Amino acid sequence: MKAVMYGGGNIGRGFIGMLFSKSGYKVTFIDVADKVVETLNREGRYPVRIVSNEGYEDIEVTHVDAVNGKDGKLTAETIAGADIMATAVGVNVLKYIVPNLVEGIRRRMQMNGKPLNIIICENLMDADKVLGSMIKAELTKEELRWFDENVGLVEASIGRMVPVQTEEMKAGNPLRVCVERYGFLPVDKAPFKGEIPQIENMIPFEPFDFFIRRKLYVHNMGHALCAYLGMYTHRDYIFEAMDDVNIQNIVMNAMLESALALSKKYQIPTENLVKHFQDLLIRFQNQALKDTCKRVGGDMKRKLAPEDRLIGASKLCMECGVFPVFISIGTAGAVYQYIRENGWRQEEAKAKGILRTISGLDEREPLCDSILVFYRMYLNGVSLREIRQHAEYTRKEREREVI
Repeated sequence: MKAVMYGGGNIGRGFIGMLFSKSGYKVTFIDVADKVVETLNREGRYPVRIVSNEGYEDIEVTHVDAVNGKDGKLTAETIAGADIMATAVGVNVLKYIVPNLVEGIRRRMQMNGKPLNIIICENLMDADKVLGSMIKAELTKEELRWFDENVGLVEASIGRMVPVQTEEMKAGNPLRVCVERYGFLPVDKAPFKGEIPQIENMIPFEPFDFFIRRKLYVHNMGHALCAYLGMYTHRDYIFEAMDDVNIQNIVMNAMLESALALSKKYQIPTENLVKHFQDLLIRFQNQALKDTCKRVGGDMKRKLAPEDRLIGASKLCMECGVFPVFISIGTAGAVYQYIRENGWRQEEAKAKGILRTISGLDEREPLCDSILVFYRMYLNGVSLREIRQHAEYTRKEREREVI
């Protein structure tokens, strides 16, 4: 059995490739990093280190090789001969791998190959639709018919946290990836073509929309809040941010807002979602991961997009009658850091412009007003304790209004 892992980075090696290998597949990684490709081909194996505050466990991933993604012909042939495939290249890179995907699918069709399922492991809402539209734009009518009948674009919810790997983490082996122990892979059951493959820790669900939103609006949103509040208080690492009781409280309450909204929208027991984010709060405190606020809070423009973790979670809350007071603290923090990162002057007019052009919010909207209230507090150097107290007071006032 042959598995293709497009992307030999942290998620590719540290999670999906590892699951493929443990499930009995020969795994071929496709990557453009020459050294990674060369080393995988030379060694035929690599180590994954499961780290926690209690220590670590090393696991060796075997039966692997690699293809250089810059070799379009070989890449297409590899895709054409795969039994299962996954992508983990990063949202901004997806468009660059489309030509190779198209050629691989085209060759598979010419070979009268069996159906191919591609598990999309990207932090992107509607990743299947986004990737599907890019691929279909390059296909003929005949190829489109074959594609729709034989290629399954399967969304996945990637919950395992894998930080940027430092030289210390690599411990002398450039292929080593340090990861947390959490290793479940929820996927969308509906798009699979043919028989669903048996992959360790892969859990097919239907409908899958809930799991995508839970990942983005609880996990990713809470993680982002840790990062922006950590940056505001001059912390380097996520676990350092989580040592601050005010940050813990704000993140917990923001996740609770999302959990309440998700519970209402999908009729999921609130206690199940509370248990989920309580587990996340513990996982965020994993010192051994050495995950940085800079990494987790990076790409702020995407994180402030209308359907992404901050604004998307806030809009879902508004839709479900939950006002996102604490999420607004994180959104304001993202705006504050985005302005700072670009070297612009911190001013309310600039914040309004970002919320209008990037987040699609009108300044007259209650949500925009809530975010700007907290932005002004950042602007004035207000402590997180005071910001938290203001949020608690605001929430109580809004609850009184509802009553």
